[in-house]
Amino acid sequence: MATVHNVDVVIVGAGGAGLRAAIEIPQGYTCAVLTKVYPSRSHTGTAQGGVCAALGNEEYDEPIWHIYDTVKGSDYLGDQDAIEIMCNDAPRAIIELEHMGMPFSRTPEGKIAQRRFGGHTKNFGEAPVRRACYSADRTGHVMQHTLFENCIKNGVKFFSEYHVTDLLIRDGRCLGVVAIEIANSEVHVFHARAVMLATGGYGRAFRITSNAHVGTGDGMFFAWRNGVPLEDMEFVQFHPTGLWKLGILVSEAARGEGGVLRNVTGERFMERYAPTVKDLAPRDMVSRAIITEIREGRGIKAPDGTEFMYLDLTHLGKEVINTKLPEITGFARTYLGVEPTTEPIPITPTTHYAMGGIPTDYDAQVLADHKGKLIQGLYAAGECACVSVHGANRLGTNSLLDIIVFGRRGGKAIAAYLKDADWAKLPADSDAPTRERLARFMKGGGKESAAKLRGELQDVMMDDCGVFRTEEGLKRAIAKVRELSERYKEVTVRDDSPVFNTDLIEVFELESLLGVADSITASALNRTESRGAHNREDHPERDDDKWLKHTFIAYHPEGRHEIAYKSVNLKLWKEDGDEEHFKPKPRVY
Repeated sequence: MATVHNVDVVIVGAGGAGLRAAIEIPQGYTCAVLTKVYPSRSHTGTAQGGVCAALGNEEYDEPIWHIYDTVKGSDYLGDQDAIEIMCNDAPRAIIELEHMGMPFSRTPEGKIAQRRFGGHTKNFGEAPVRRACYSADRTGHVMQHTLFENCIKNGVKFFSEYHVTDLLIRDGRCLGVVAIEIANSEVHVFHARAVMLATGGYGRAFRITSNAHVGTGDGMFFAWRNGVPLEDMEFVQFHPTGLWKLGILVSEAARGEGGVLRNVTGERFMERYAPTVKDLAPRDMVSRAIITEIREGRGIKAPDGTEFMYLDLTHLGKEVINTKLPEITGFARTYLGVEPTTEPIPITPTTHYAMGGIPTDYDAQVLADHKGKLIQGLYAAGECACVSVHGANRLGTNSLLDIIVFGRRGGKAIAAYLKDADWAKLPADSDAPTRERLARFMKGGGKESAAKLRGELQDVMMDDCGVFRTEEGLKRAIAKVRELSERYKEVTVRDDSPVFNTDLIEVFELESLLGVADSITASALNRTESRGAHNREDHPERDDDKWLKHTFIAYHPEGRHEIAYKSVNLKLWKEDGDEEHFKPKPRVY
């Protein structure tokens, strides 16, 4: 029998969104945070460049400009009411983090330092603006530790190295989760009055990614398999500057400090693609520019035949490089043997962020359908959720802002919900599906290897569902994902030990990756336009008449997906008073 834990609130994931929500749970309620890794190793800790807010510490700025940049960066698919909430709350959220003890970099006057970042402008696109608050290039690291320390102070209970395998939803209400304790492979059921999913992204579905190995889309898949549609899954962000071949992130902060991209001739090629903001154009535009340069013969060829571009920081000087960009440049030295003070850094686009995910309202409550029906007691925040503030393309530094704004709102909503929420009866067979899969994986009779299937999945997703997409390639990817899903039924775990059996956990994670890949490829084939990070070469234009709407894709075990649509909230186009600034038009930088 599984061990049963009765707790008021379960939060799955110990990154920034989950921790920020946990801080809001009042004393007197029990709050359990489940995480696959020790909390300080959560993926939020890898965020480098900054978290944005229109503080105006280094030059004049206004929240309405931040709102405009986010709407424009989303390629007009972001919901403008949600964007307005996030950007207007940003200054308060940053000051709150400062009061919690987060050690921001400072100006000579002692204010929070700010720098430029891609897509952030003043006066509605006139010129770049310093909006990104930062802690050198370890902003996510210090944010993660600050939130973790505050959770400990508040008495939050952590269950580290527990892998959640199932979400318990019955009759429109969430009752808890099922998890495996990685240390001994024992099954635990967490019976709760409220559950928040804060499980991050799915970058590990692709061959080259900046995501940690834990980024396997688990929360999205649990929700999807239990009847929750996923929203806008076709929009996958490729960050333009990952370390060549490895995908390890080289933050936009490097370009915010003055770094430039160069091709094989040494040309600063972004001047041709975005003459106003150049290297600080939104990520989707820069990624496409890099791939275009390579396709047109201006890439730099490596001995193994792969091609890349250069990120040149050499003109910045040792002081800037070593004090403001120590982590980035350390990665280049460690993994590529490049000295950034004297040599350019080889980079290529890397799978970075999920704009789509579990649909929620502005208080992180999960939607049961495209019409706005809620699932009682279920919440989601962070990268696994889609509120939708990022639309078709997320601006740099808006991810850390998203997690603290909507993590906090979700935590407050849970606290209010707990005042009247009763305990629903836990079904006696809650752990049965997990136990069945455990037995099947461990019996050793299958012929398939999880590592081999994962490698094949990552290859087809990178090649056919990457920066550029076509109908032919997406159909090929869909067929491959379905083939791999069939072969997954024969997967087995060679290691028969119950103690820290990471092979077993990887098999569970592969199921999540396959499910998420299924939703991404089907949604991408369905959207016959190019918008933001979704670039269809066979449909190169944005089509507002047909596609200014959100995709909601429902799970079907045999791949016959039902797709519905939800209108984009256009609040600011109607109410701002200056419609020229919010009229859908081509993005020109």
